Amino acid sequence: MQASDVKTMIEEAIAGVSVEALGEGCNFQLNVVSDELAALGPVKRQQAIYAVLNPLIADGSIHAVTMKFYSQEQWQAERG
Repeated sequence: MQASDVKTMIEEAIAGVSVEALGEGCNFQLNVVSDELAALGPVKRQQAIYAVLNPLIADGSIHAVTMKFYSQEQWQAERG
């Protein structure tokens, strides 16, 4: 599994989301940029992403996922 595959899956499944996916194989770090998701609580944010990735987790294609969530404004500030 490539990071670009994970990025594409999430961006196609959730409207208005931009993802920076880092990693390879079965371990990934996701930087998720979405004003809508950033407004949700931490559990709801993760549930939205896991809903997309669960089939890949279940079949072993993905083993570990770390997520950070940003609003558009936070992401711009982070990237300076």
